[in-house]
Parts: sequence; structure tokens; C-alpha cells
Amino acid sequence: MATQGASGVERLVRAALLPICVVSGVVVVSGFFFPWIVGSVVSGRGWLVVSLLFFGSGLAYLALLPLDTPDDADDRTGAPYLLRVRHVSWRNWASGFLARQDPVTFGVSVVVLAAFFAARLAVPAEAGAAVAVVEGVLFDEFGWLFVGTMLLAVLYCLVLLFGPWGAIKLGGPDAEPTYTYPTYFAMVFTAGIAAGIVFWGPAESLFHYGSPPPATNVAPRSDAAVVAALTYAVFHWGISAWSAYLVLGLPIAYFTYRRGAPLRVSTILTPFLGVDGLDGYAAKLVDVLAIFATIGGVATSVAVVGRQFLAGVGYQWGVSLGGVGALLFVAGLVVIYSISAESGVQRGIRRIAGVNLALFALFALLLAVVGPRGFVADAGAAALGRYVSEFVPLSLNYGGDWAAAWTVWNWSWWFSWAPFAGLFLAALSKGRRVRTVVFTGVVATSAASACWHLLLGGTALSFQHSGRVDVLGAVDATGGTEAVAGFPIFASLPLSRLLMFCFLALIVVFIVTSADTSTLVVSILATRRGDAPTTGSIVFWGVLQGLVAVAVLLVGGGESLQTVAVSTGGPFAVLSLVSLVGLTRTFRRHERGHSTLLNRAVVVLADTPLGRAVDGDHED
Repeated sequence: MATQGASGVERLVRAALLPICVVSGVVVVSGFFFPWIVGSVVSGRGWLVVSLLFFGSGLAYLALLPLDTPDDADDRTGAPYLLRVRHVSWRNWASGFLARQDPVTFGVSVVVLAAFFAARLAVPAEAGAAVAVVEGVLFDEFGWLFVGTMLLAVLYCLVLLFGPWGAIKLGGPDAEPTYTYPTYFAMVFTAGIAAGIVFWGPAESLFHYGSPPPATNVAPRSDAAVVAALTYAVFHWGISAWSAYLVLGLPIAYFTYRRGAPLRVSTILTPFLGVDGLDGYAAKLVDVLAIFATIGGVATSVAVVGRQFLAGVGYQWGVSLGGVGALLFVAGLVVIYSISAESGVQRGIRRIAGVNLALFALFALLLAVVGPRGFVADAGAAALGRYVSEFVPLSLNYGGDWAAAWTVWNWSWWFSWAPFAGLFLAALSKGRRVRTVVFTGVVATSAASACWHLLLGGTALSFQHSGRVDVLGAVDATGGTEAVAGFPIFASLPLSRLLMFCFLALIVVFIVTSADTSTLVVSILATRRGDAPTTGSIVFWGVLQGLVAVAVLLVGGGESLQTVAVSTGGPFAVLSLVSLVGLTRTFRRHERGHSTLLNRAVVVLADTPLGRAVDGDHED
């Protein structure tokens, strides 16, 4: 047996982190629940520093705890091997760094990001205008592409879930899953959803309530607007959204585990290029797009949730943190998610995902206990019924400014995140049947998302609709930023301080679980094929994501970068169609004779006493 994390440096770091976590935790908990004790000691930016020290040191300590592994762990195939990190000495991590990088995927990605910010600084007006033109053309003229592709993705997932191809086992008949199912679900869900679910949970339904979608034909802030608002929030975060990850992730998993292709986003081109052809420029272009989409998307998310965390700290302690606060927050996040990514999937990424899911469930349970349960249950049931009955009309609506700004934008955003989320889903899925992957990656994840939006969004709508809290007024008072939407709600509930504490913790943990995964995935894509990323690669891409987030917060251009990153959803929507064509053709050629879900149900039923009794009646 070998022990990961047994080095002397890690032991020293852990020894230092534990007392920092304890001391800062005492201060933070006292500040939340007993503010009169430490109010005169800690003030201003001190609250931000102490909060980051507490959350950061705790998560980093968890990530660096040692793990006993088999001595031949690096020789096995499967997720631990494909997602492994070469843990080299900190003194030597830069040695040969560039030689280990793929010159195309690494070089072009870095140059494109540098060129974007150079243009943004040199000619901001022209750069902004160019991005606006791209946005207008993509979302106004090609809305049909996103809407059509997303609906096709949902239908394809249904075929996989109930059809014969769902019985295919990734890795072959003898392959076994690497992780338990709860761990598998936790990593898939938390990596793919990020802190967007925390950011938009209390806000999106309110926006649809105040300005209902034109297709609903309901009056703003009416009873009917409540149901319509929840319906659209569930729609934008439900099975359609998660299907975007699956239609890229499943082809990657299949061709990696059944056809020997590398763990790359470009692996979806295997049916057309062959495994050997994945070293060509067409495949590298796909990986470059994936890197840019991932860095741009995750970095802007870090910046966005950074504003939300700072708004929460300001709301709780009445302090204004400004640009220095934003810089401190991003710097703290970079340290946390870089340590988590460097520690590997089996340690940091897996453990923090587990903490994330547990905290997510705890917060939801608390809100269900102290929130307006009757209102949420009634409005939620009505919204779910409308979502199911009107799913097809909702999925086909792409005309007009509202659909372009909301549905088409959301679909493009989900497709732009599909490369890294899909690749991570693929890497974790060895030993799972296709049906299980689809159920986990689409059904289970969308159910968790829907419950969250119905619970948190329903609570926000209850308070707004009854006049108990004017959340939309609070949003308008802060310049229209969605970041503050949740905090007036929590302040009006019992256990308000505990809810606020859990919510701020969720912001940090959710973004860490996506940023550590994206850092690892980008490091894999940028490293030469056949080599594992090293500590140096993890640090480079982790810091680069942080620098981009800081540039967005301090220099500006966040909306432009977000738009450019989201615009990569267009190419990946097309590539999703290509991947489905290739996967279907391969399934039809090589995967015959599998049973459907109905066949399996019939077989199971036949083994029961009822089934044997029916067979006996037939024999008579």
C-alpha cells in the first residue's frame, strides 16, 4: 500500500491549517451568532479575511488528508488513472513545464485569452462592439440551433434510458465502478452546477415574476405569474440543461473505455477520424475551444459569485469591501481550488464534493422547516404540472427578445460548460451502464436542481407576493444586481443567522467544486497526449483562472468575456449533433443484442411469485 499525501511538506501544511481553521472558525461563528463578543475586535475587511481563512483552511485541510491507495494505483486504467496528477516536488514542478504541454492546445489557448484582454484594454469600445455583434447574430439568428439541439438531446437521453443501448457497460462486462454511487452523484452534480444554482436560486423566479415571459400572457406580480416564474426556472435548470452535458460526456466515455481513445473532448470525433486521427488539427481545435470555454466560463462564474459572497459579508456586517475585497476573495479561492485539484480526484475533489452535497441538503432541509411550506408546495406542484404538460412548447420557443435573452442564452451557457463537465462525467463513469450514466447525469441532477429552485425560488416568491419582503426593491436599490436577492429573504426567516452562514459556505464550496474540476480538466487537455498533468500544470491553470476572474472584477469586461465564453456554446451545440451521429452509428454497428428497460422489467417480474403464477395460468 502507498499513502497519498504522506510527504513531509503536506504534513507541515496540514499541521498549520488545523489551528488556523479552529481559531478563524471560532471568530466567524461568534460573529454570526454572538456578534457583540467580537464586533469590536474584527471589522471591515477583517470579516472577509477571517471568513476566507475559515472556509479555505477547512477545505484545504480536508483535501490534503492522506489516502491509502494500492501500490499499483497509477498502473490501473479507469478514472483514477485518466484523471491522475503527477505530484512532483514543489521545488521541481516548473522543470520541463513547457516541454510537457501540447504546443497547440496550450499555446493557442493562452494566446487567445491574452489577445482578448489586450483588445479589451487597448480598444474597449471596439472590442465591446464586436462582441455585441457576435452576441446579436448568435442568439437572435441561431436561436433555432440551440433550441433544436437541446430538444434533440433530451429525446436522445430518453432513448438511451429506456432503449437497448442503455444496457451497454462502459469498460466492458467485467468493469467495476470506481466510486460508490453517492460519491459518483455528488461529484457529477456539484462539478456541473457550480455556484450558479446558489446565485440564481432566489433570483431567477423573482425576475420572471416581475417581468413574465411574453408567451405566458400573465400579468406581472399576479398569482398566475408565480406559477409561470417557477415553471421557467425549473425549465432552465432541468432535464434539458443537464442533457447538454450528457450528449458530449457519454460519447467521450464510450470511445475512451470501449475503443481506447484518449480522455479528450475531441474524442467525440473518433467515429470520423479514428483514434490515431485525434492528434490532427481538427481534434486540437475542438480541445482549444473546450479550454477557452472552460476558462472563460468558470472565471466569470468566480467573479460573479465573488460579488455575491462580498454582498453577503456586507449585508451581515455592514461593511463595504470594494476592489481589495474582491481581490482577496479571488486569491483565497485560487489557493483553495488549486490545492484541491492538485490533491487529485480521490482526495480533494471527491471529499469537497461530498461536503458540498451534505451542506446543500442541510440548507434545503432548514429552509423547508422554517420557510412557507404551504405556499411552496402548492405553487411548486402547479409549476411542475405545467412544466410536464407544456414541456414541448417551452422547448420550441426561441423567437423574440425574451427567449433570446433567457432560454437561448441559458442553452448556450450549458453547452459552453458541456466540454469540461461532460469530460469529467466521462472519466467518472467507467464500470457504469449507459442507463445509469443517463439517469445520474440527467434525471437525478435535474431533480435536485428542480427541488432547489422550487424551494428557494418559491420562498422568495412567497415573501415578494405577500409583501412580507420587497426583494425586487432590494435588488433595484443595489443597481439591479442579482447577488443580493437571497439575503433579505434569510433575514426574515427564523434561524436567519444559520441560514446566512450556510448560504455563504455554499457559495464558496460550490465554486470550489467546479473550479478544481475545471482546473484539472484543462490541465489534462493542455498536456501532451499520454502524459499526466503535473503540479506545475495545476498551479498554472488555477492561477490563470484566478487572474482572469480578477481582471473581470477590477478591470471590467466581465460581460464581454462571459458573452464570448457562452458563444462557444454554438460550436459545441453543433459538435453535440456530430457526437450523437457518430455514437449512434457506432452503436448500430457494434452494440447489438442488448435488452431494453422494458425487457429487463419483464424478466424481473417473471422471477416473482406473481410472474410465476401468471406463467402457470398460461401453461394451463
